[in-house]
Amino acid sequence: MSQTNVKTQANRLITLDCFRGLAILLMVLSGSIAFGDVLPAWMYHAQVPPPLHKFMPTLAGITWVDLVFPFFLFSMGAAFPLALKSQLAKTETKHIVFKILKRYVLLLFFAIFTHHAKAWVMNSQANLTENLLSIGCFILLFLMFAKTSVESKLTSNISQVIGFVLAIAFLILYPFKDGGFNIFKSDIIIVVLANMALFGSLIWVLTQKTPWLRLAILPFIMAIFLSGKEAGSWQNIVFNWSPIPWAYTFYYLKYLFIIIPGTFAGDWLLKTQEENLTITTSKKLIVMALLCLLVVILNTCFLYNRLLILNLSVTFLLSAILFYLNYLSKLNKVYQNLMSAGILLLILGLFFESYEGGIKKDPSTFSYYFVTSGMSFLTIFSFLIIESSGYVKLGFRWTAKVGQNPMIAYTAGSLFLLPLLKITHVESLFNQLNQTAWGGFSKGVIFTTIVAILAIFFTNRRIFWKT
Repeated sequence: MSQTNVKTQANRLITLDCFRGLAILLMVLSGSIAFGDVLPAWMYHAQVPPPLHKFMPTLAGITWVDLVFPFFLFSMGAAFPLALKSQLAKTETKHIVFKILKRYVLLLFFAIFTHHAKAWVMNSQANLTENLLSIGCFILLFLMFAKTSVESKLTSNISQVIGFVLAIAFLILYPFKDGGFNIFKSDIIIVVLANMALFGSLIWVLTQKTPWLRLAILPFIMAIFLSGKEAGSWQNIVFNWSPIPWAYTFYYLKYLFIIIPGTFAGDWLLKTQEENLTITTSKKLIVMALLCLLVVILNTCFLYNRLLILNLSVTFLLSAILFYLNYLSKLNKVYQNLMSAGILLLILGLFFESYEGGIKKDPSTFSYYFVTSGMSFLTIFSFLIIESSGYVKLGFRWTAKVGQNPMIAYTAGSLFLLPLLKITHVESLFNQLNQTAWGGFSKGVIFTTIVAILAIFFTNRRIFWKT
């Protein structure tokens, strides 16, 4: 038996950083493995199966790839209380709101710029020039977003201004393949994250002392989604109203069903910080952690294979065992909340499963929001226990370093590593791995590992991209 006292901020946040880092690395992996008919269908999004990877919206189910984005969203929601509570104690709410709005604008610019900075967006037949420009844009992002502990505020501001001037000049002057810069073309993932950063942060700030009100927002959003399908209704008008369609649509607010549960996880993690809570690792807790991960894995497998009754039965059985072990372990109520919320949301999602044609990431269903939120709670709960045990300390530490620099990790592959592989003609050799399943998977692992090393390199030197 060992005891870990989570008294420093670094120790308290390593689990959340690790969870975020895992989501980013899995995102990179899913985009870098071999495509076609080499790997089995469960290695891709459930709705875009091999060999053609053609979008099939009627195909129900989820794979591990479909967990990546909601896991990252959940980690974003959990980070709001941890980041904003200390700021609110030091400054007025209106200043925090201004920072939230500023972050929204910067993330939108990041989404637009990084999309146009990709070599294949500049030119469908990208050559040396486009690949060098893509690497140059990656470097330019350091001027715009990099924060270090050594440079002065004046130097940082000057660098940022120079960076944005050059970036805007690039967007305006470069003759992109589709007739020039198009503000409606951007990285949709980052656009969604920008909207969630805006609305999720504002909601938490306004409801930090009334969490029940934060939760009560969700049924009203659900009502707009359900009744907004009725043509001519005011709900339909609200649903379709979008003064800046390239930056906002009501449809993005569906992800608040993941963000808002995430803020509750953040509230509880913050409470462990404020109360200096400890986890005393025991065999019971290790078993609970492994069972939580097993629940996540089995639900993913069974939902993909459409073994719905078996999945529900096994989930109920494992949940009962978890609650019994939880009773025996005498964990602090804060930690118990994470596990209980995870099981509740997961089972709620399974009860919604048949609605909207079965669980899907795209078009995303209510079952998908609840199931993946529940899985996120359970994964963080298990990570807290495993991290406290110290068994995989090194793995947690390095993955957390990736999670501390998500913007670099997200763009390093497409804007730096891939162009570099093309310029050096290593990509053709690299792609020879696509001939076999293990080779195609190994290709993704190698690519992801290099991206992780790049993110860790900058984290170790205290260079972070922040908005």
